[in-house]
Amino acid sequence: MKFLRCISANRQPLLAALGRRQFAVSADDYAKRNYANNVSEYNTVIGSLTSQRRIYLLRDVYDDMMLDGVKPEKDTFRALIAGSMKGVRLQDCFFFRDQMKSMGLIPDVVLYNFMISTCGKCKNSTEATRIFEEMKKLEVKPTGQTFICLINACAATGRVDQVYAIIRDMTAAGLGLNKFCYAGLIAAHKNKTPLAKDTSAKILELVEQSKGWSSLEQTRDSAENVMMGISEEELYDIPTANYIHRRGGFVQRFFTVYHVAFHACADLKDVEAVDALQEMLKKDNKNPDVFILIQIMRCYLSRGDIDRGVKAFEDYMSSNNPPVPELYATLIEGAMTGYTPKGMQVALEKLTEMTSRGINLVPSTGNALLLAAAGEKSGGYTIANMVWDLMQARNITPSLPAVQAYYNGLKDREIPADDPRLVLVSRTVDNLRVRFGRNPGGQFGDRR
Repeated sequence: MKFLRCISANRQPLLAALGRRQFAVSADDYAKRNYANNVSEYNTVIGSLTSQRRIYLLRDVYDDMMLDGVKPEKDTFRALIAGSMKGVRLQDCFFFRDQMKSMGLIPDVVLYNFMISTCGKCKNSTEATRIFEEMKKLEVKPTGQTFICLINACAATGRVDQVYAIIRDMTAAGLGLNKFCYAGLIAAHKNKTPLAKDTSAKILELVEQSKGWSSLEQTRDSAENVMMGISEEELYDIPTANYIHRRGGFVQRFFTVYHVAFHACADLKDVEAVDALQEMLKKDNKNPDVFILIQIMRCYLSRGDIDRGVKAFEDYMSSNNPPVPELYATLIEGAMTGYTPKGMQVALEKLTEMTSRGINLVPSTGNALLLAAAGEKSGGYTIANMVWDLMQARNITPSLPAVQAYYNGLKDREIPADDPRLVLVSRTVDNLRVRFGRNPGGQFGDRR
């Protein structure tokens, strides 16, 4: 692809490769610099950037299309809005929607679903409702997926009454409830502020009610979503969205309601509710998948019950199941809660065991562990140093919050200013600050 050849051949930063072109050059030179010449090639570039999660470059690609005089097609806007949804970039969604309308193109129901979904991911239920009303004015007929996107968008901000109102509209339209509707109801109760005293009881009640939903009420991934690699879990912002394609029994899709319920109760640190959910699973003659096990461990460990957290982990490992990096990471991070001597010892043992098994850190896991370990105020800082070394060995650049916390922890200890570790960490912090500017928590050029 010309786009990739241009970047790899010139060894230029991606933004430079996508930057503004100077037109006072020969046609041959221009052709060599240009990474796309027509709408089909631009669509390929957009798809490539989305698959690489370099969503922040989509606006630049669109600007280049305009400079080149290439008119976007409906499929182009579909790819741009889908990419913006994946990158959780709400303002980009609105920008591409407005550009689409300015060219006389009306977004279809699939694109409206993407926009409502993005509102939910950004916890902006007000805009989600406004977009739904816009659909009605433009006579774009909502589908079952549209209602479920709106349910989960409102659930993200705890608007329980609004969620129930949407469900009433669904049933009035002849649409039955499915597992994702119940998932939205559970999330709404969990996110409601102030939190109700009977939240956990409501969650357990909804799990029980969900067992009555009919197979006839199942939703299916639409053809458009499948082609774009968008699962229903991603569209509705279900907690399992990032793991849905994992193999080895990591996520069993028929457990969707249980997934959301266990995740909610773990967030609430309600051990009794988690235990009750496990009993419900046993009555259903079901065994928890890996995602559910992670939530069980997370709940126990967040309440300082290291023994039960370790037991859940050991029970899994003793059943000849394959080692899962996320399970190790959950146990290590959770054991560090409160930085107790026992917890730090367990964390160190499991981190050592993980590396001895040849299980490598990935960026998300490494950042989470480094950020947690960096909060240790006393002791030898052994785990934080070990995680840093493991990330360096795999050339993983840590996130700015993680490396900043690690740097602060090093400075609080009696370490010489010219210590190689401190110098490297300090340089990494400076480089990341330059890279991210004043927005260390987001991506470069974030337009949310």
